Amino acid sequence: MGTTQQLADFAASTSFKDLPDRVVHEAKRDIINLIGVALYASVDPSLKILLDMFEAEGGNPRAGIWGTGRRTTLANAALANGWTGHLEDYDDTHFPTVIHPSAPTVPAAWALAEANGSSGQDVLAAVALGIEICCRLGVSLHPWHYDEGWHITGTMGVFGSAVAAGRLHGLNAAQITVAMGIAGTQAAGLRENFGTMAKPLHAGRAAEAGVVAALLAKGGFTASTTIIEGRRGVAEVMSPGRELSRATDKLGQHWEMFQNGLKPYSCGVVSHPAIDAAIAIHNRPGFNPANVTDIEALVHPLVPELMGRPNPTTGLECKFSSQHCMAVGLVDGAAYPDQYSDAKAADPLISSLRAKVRLVVTPGTLEEAMTLRVSLKDGSVIEQHVPHATGSPKNPLSDDHVNEKFLTMARRAMSEADAKAVLDGLWRLDEAKTVVGLVP
Repeated sequence: MGTTQQLADFAASTSFKDLPDRVVHEAKRDIINLIGVALYASVDPSLKILLDMFEAEGGNPRAGIWGTGRRTTLANAALANGWTGHLEDYDDTHFPTVIHPSAPTVPAAWALAEANGSSGQDVLAAVALGIEICCRLGVSLHPWHYDEGWHITGTMGVFGSAVAAGRLHGLNAAQITVAMGIAGTQAAGLRENFGTMAKPLHAGRAAEAGVVAALLAKGGFTASTTIIEGRRGVAEVMSPGRELSRATDKLGQHWEMFQNGLKPYSCGVVSHPAIDAAIAIHNRPGFNPANVTDIEALVHPLVPELMGRPNPTTGLECKFSSQHCMAVGLVDGAAYPDQYSDAKAADPLISSLRAKVRLVVTPGTLEEAMTLRVSLKDGSVIEQHVPHATGSPKNPLSDDHVNEKFLTMARRAMSEADAKAVLDGLWRLDEAKTVVGLVP
């Protein structure tokens, strides 16, 4: 049996009751985190571009767009919620592949669950299995696939969304295999678009692709049953190196989803240890960023590769500038959505600090680690080492932090009382007979 069919069989045969309690709990955290970030982004003016397109195209309104009170087609709802879920780059990240698995998977699951009246347990199982398979496939192609320039959230996200949507649409193992084939041929996303609205579109389109794949497979549409391992399949075409055995090794025993970390900062994850270090320095008594003369950052090679952008001009570009991330950490002691605005990009003090940053690739540095050295006018040097960034698997956000983040994000789209009610409902998702109405 090939890789595609093994994964499809696992997805179809694993019930909610088969899932370890830890897996269910982690799935809840992923869902809460993703929906909170999407609610925050639901009031972003850029969403209107998508909504105007949906209205012009029309279609049967079967699922909701979180935070807007609007309903649209299943595919459009998945697209919009996937897009808002990833717009702020504040969702989650799988280590070490840098996949953001929830933004494609959760919206696809939620759309089908609304349409089919699925229970909360059904959704939790679908999300857990979708994220697990998405991350396992990412591991099997890592690091070659990403290094070639593919945005792995878009390319592997289609499999997470297809699995999740397929389960909630009642597909059997053979149909999920076909749905993966349909989704895999839609796998897309290029890193050239980082720092623009097209980056979150990769997550949105991946969510949409999974919904479309599930609907077509249910209707009898055909596709390759070896889309992963085939001679012209995803692994062969999209990755010059691969170890497909990683995708199925200890399936159901080892859970790759525990390598998925929830983000504490609203930017590319490889700069999170630098932000931790910068905030720690900001909080030192008497520290004044105006006195900084030089900033040396000893970093993992992915930092300059993904986020070596010293002169960002827009808020979205700032999310992919490690120089900006360190500067706002030193100046504001924070790296939330407010720190990634057009105004912050143009701020004179932040701009001057960005120009003082030197990124030094340091062999042996982990992806979630770094050392920051800040030189001051008086000749002194402040050094701060971060072994495991906040939100990384070895230093995860606590449930209290997840709750605080959700309420902070959701309050942008609704009242405090409504946000608390949604949060409570999501923590009790396994008790819900339906998800309809849980998120306005």
